[in-house]
Amino acid sequence: MTTVRITTAEALVRYLVAQRTEVDGREVPLYPGVLAIFGHGNVTSLGHALEQHRDEIPVWRGQTEEGMGLAAVAFGKATRRRQVMVCTSSIGPGATNMVTAAGVAMANRLPALFISGDAFTSRLPDPVLQQVEHFGDPTTTVNDSFRPVVRYWDRISHPAQLLTSLPQVTRTLLDPADCGPVFLGLPQDVAATAYDYPEGFFEPVVHRVPRPRADREELVAAAAALRAAERPVLIAGGGVHYSLAEAELADFAQRHGIPVVETVAGKSSLVADHPRYAGPVGVTGAPEPNEACAAADVVLAVGTRLNDFVTGSWTLFDDRARIVALNTARFDASKHLATPVVGDARESLMELSALLGDWSAPQEWTDHGTALQHRLLEFVAGRVADDGGLPLSYAQIVGAVHRRARAEDYVVAAAGGLPGEVNVNWLSRSVASFDCEYGFSCMGYEIAGAWGAAFAREQDGGEVFALVGDGSYLMLNSEIYSSVLSGKKMVVIVCDNGGFAVIERLQKSQGGNSYNNMLRDSTGPGSDVRVDFVAHAASLGAHATRAGSIAELEAAVDAARSHDRTSVIVVDVRESDWTEGGLFWQVGVPEVSELDTVREARTVHEAGIATQRRGV
Repeated sequence: MTTVRITTAEALVRYLVAQRTEVDGREVPLYPGVLAIFGHGNVTSLGHALEQHRDEIPVWRGQTEEGMGLAAVAFGKATRRRQVMVCTSSIGPGATNMVTAAGVAMANRLPALFISGDAFTSRLPDPVLQQVEHFGDPTTTVNDSFRPVVRYWDRISHPAQLLTSLPQVTRTLLDPADCGPVFLGLPQDVAATAYDYPEGFFEPVVHRVPRPRADREELVAAAAALRAAERPVLIAGGGVHYSLAEAELADFAQRHGIPVVETVAGKSSLVADHPRYAGPVGVTGAPEPNEACAAADVVLAVGTRLNDFVTGSWTLFDDRARIVALNTARFDASKHLATPVVGDARESLMELSALLGDWSAPQEWTDHGTALQHRLLEFVAGRVADDGGLPLSYAQIVGAVHRRARAEDYVVAAAGGLPGEVNVNWLSRSVASFDCEYGFSCMGYEIAGAWGAAFAREQDGGEVFALVGDGSYLMLNSEIYSSVLSGKKMVVIVCDNGGFAVIERLQKSQGGNSYNNMLRDSTGPGSDVRVDFVAHAASLGAHATRAGSIAELEAAVDAARSHDRTSVIVVDVRESDWTEGGLFWQVGVPEVSELDTVREARTVHEAGIATQRRGV
């Protein structure tokens, strides 16, 4: 066996460089880049190795470790899990700052590789700077905090361990059923240690994501359920995107006359003018698709976890409705007493369609789905229309950006009031053009996520739009500067409603008083102070402007296309003008309270609980 004597860190980088994949028929790097903030623990060994390979795997400097991590997650979504961005940090706080980003990746089943420095395996210099000591277990470091939020976790305590660990890392990141984030801890002394590695370990390998086929009997059972249906509905989840099954979904729905509703993760599985498109489902959805699901007798759930926002905390479906869950993950396919079909979405939809033959849903139901689509479009048109009022509503802002957007553009949003607004009011013109992080509901994802998406969308020729509230902007905005440094342009729309308005909405809707959410009722003498978002964004190197009307916003969006770097557009937004899907959502309402409004909310809460579909 021919070997090469190199450090552990050098071996890690060489392995990453050697991994390849296919995207749209092109061979490309599986790990196309590294987002890094260097510090002790990763700068002297891993940083050195990365510098030596800078032409093969570029390093991009982030401003916060969390922001880098969120960018990596968004990159994984934008590439539809076909490429993986790497993030590296120092030991201690640099590492723990990435735990939230790992949680986002874990909740959304998205790939990202996190590599952090770790304590010395020799323990001779202990305790080192930033080391948290556990008196009863010296093997524990802060890197153990990643364990609950990654699919694969390893600490490399000997150079040879890379030979077994790194192939498992890659398999996990590409596994269609178990895909999720990976963490590697790299102790400082191990990273610098040399070892005789087999040269064959660094030979280029082209990876292809497997497409597991469903069991024939499971497909037969699913076909039988659909054949017996009078009112079938198909729910498209994020798995449609990751299987690249959008065309097969469109054909399946059209051929069999089944209305299609989309989850937040599955949005843009169909374009909005597809004949079978019925709209976004759930708490952040619209009344029309929710009406379709409530009436359904068979629900074909494709690539979705069916979380509480999709199902209205399991109050949406009729108790007698049968759920057929098509998913690569058996864990998801077997939930809630569903009829499981465990397999790849694209292949399984084609095989299921072949079994169904010329069967289609009753024409009356298909026509009803078309009527619901027309009603949805009328509903959206009313929400986004200029009513002459100022400040603008969220829906009007979404509508204005949408009117100026093009099919090749990509939109990013996340927590707060925006998920409901973009999910309903953004009508997709192209597939896989939408990312609203609502699995972990992570405030701060929007700007960092748009930066990550900009890496992935460079070849598409469109703009990446980030819609973000003032609260999320204040939580994490520094990746605006990262986008300027890296030349990865985005257009950020900052919607300023003076605080955490959507949480105040929840607070008040459940009987509570407004408290500690809006700036106007914050404790302290500075509650009348406001942030100048335009000046702040400009100080980070972005083009920045304020828009006070729909016309000004549309003009600012048009102007942003000609800018040579990231643009930020600030718009004041109404505090309370929300697009409602009309579904119940279970939250913790106090069982006893001195407020009549809370007691009334508890009564409504208990009535909702009574309608829940029960299953595991």
